[in-house]
Amino acid sequence: MSGASGTKPARKLGRFELSIDWLWRPLFGIALAALAVAAAWEGRWYFAAFLGLGSLAGVREWHRIFTRDGYWSYFYCSALAIAGALFAQGMTPDDAGLPWAILAVGALFNLAVYRSGTGLWHAAGVFYVGAAPLCLAILRHAPHGGFWMILAIFLAVWATDTGALIAGNLIGGPKLWPKMSPNKTWAGAFGGAVSAIAVTAILFACLGKTIVGGALFGLVMSAVGQLGDLFESWIKRRVGRKNSGSLIPGHGGVLDRIDSILFVAPVVAFAIIGLGYNPLGLP
Repeated sequence: MSGASGTKPARKLGRFELSIDWLWRPLFGIALAALAVAAAWEGRWYFAAFLGLGSLAGVREWHRIFTRDGYWSYFYCSALAIAGALFAQGMTPDDAGLPWAILAVGALFNLAVYRSGTGLWHAAGVFYVGAAPLCLAILRHAPHGGFWMILAIFLAVWATDTGALIAGNLIGGPKLWPKMSPNKTWAGAFGGAVSAIAVTAILFACLGKTIVGGALFGLVMSAVGQLGDLFESWIKRRVGRKNSGSLIPGHGGVLDRIDSILFVAPVVAFAIIGLGYNPLGLP
C-alpha cells in the first residue's frame, strides 16, 4: 500500500519524518482493520456491505484519477456494476458466472457509451476495483474455513504494509524501482516480506497447520501485494498524482489503502478455486 499523504508540516528525527500523519496513520489503520475483521467474522451481508462501501469509494477515486471533471457518469456505471455483482453473489452463490457477467457489462458500458481518450482505463477500473471484493466475498463463504482464509490475507497485506513502512524509514538505501515508485526501497520490500512471513506463520501455527506453509503463504502474498502497490504508484505517477485521494487521514485515499488487496484477493481466489490449492489444509 502507499505511504502517508505527507501534506502536514514535519520534522526529521534520524531517518524518520515525524508529522501528524504518524499519529493518524496507526489510529485509522487499527480502526479500519478492526472493522474489516468484524465484518468478515459476521460474514454474508455485513461483509458484503463493508466490501461494497470500500469498493465504491475506491472506484470513485479511480475515475477521478483519469477524469478530474465529469467523472460521475463513469462512477455511476461502475458503482452499479460492482454493487450488482456483490448482490448477485450473495443471492445466487452457486451461479459463479453471473457476478462476473455483471462486471463485464459495466466495463463494456463505460467503454462503449462514455467514449474518451481514457475510455479503456475507465472500463478497466470496473474489474480492477470490483474483482477483489467479489473474490473476497466468494472466499469468505467457502464451505470450510472462509473466515480464516480472509484473515490470513488481511494479516499478510497489513504486515507487509507496516513492515515496509518501518524498515524503509529506518534503513533507507537503494530504491526498489524508481520509475514505478520513487520512494520505495529494497529495505522496505524486505522488511514487509519478513513481517508477512512472521505473521502468517504464527496464524497457521495457531490453527494447528504447518509453519512452513504459513511462511510460504505470507511470502507469496507479500510479493503479490507489493506488485499491486507498485502498480498503483505507477498509475499515480503516470497521471501526476501523489495520492488517489484524501478520504483516510494518514493514508491518503481508499485506493492507497487497498491497492495490495486488489492484487492479492484475485490471486488467492484463483489458486483456491481454479487450481484447488488449499493453503490452510482445511477439509
